[in-house]
Amino acid sequence: MLEKRKSPRRKMVLPVKVSIDKVDLLAYTVDTTDGGARVGGLRTQLQPGMIVSLQRGSHKAKFRIAWVRELAPNELQAGVECLEPRSNFWGVNLSDRENQVKDMQGLMTLLISNVSRNGKV
Repeated sequence: MLEKRKSPRRKMVLPVKVSIDKVDLLAYTVDTTDGGARVGGLRTQLQPGMIVSLQRGSHKAKFRIAWVRELAPNELQAGVECLEPRSNFWGVNLSDRENQVKDMQGLMTLLISNVSRNGKV
């Protein structure tokens, strides 16, 4: 399957408020990107193309439902795409997370090469 995302997904569970037709629902992100998210814990019917509002802290924006998946009766996940791009909508620094992963990979490479050379931990 071809990857269509402009930026990588980041596993991140964050509480969000989803507003659909003046009804507010509590949900959570499963993973995020700079321009969207996979949202879980949804318990109302959604259709691709619907416009909803998401609120995270004081940040609020309109999102388009890209896809919907039923996980169990009355439990949905949806992919959402932000229609009002803002910097740091999620309230976390996503670029630091990428650097932490790169740093951890570098550390693991160093440790593995050290163990290989010395034969012990």
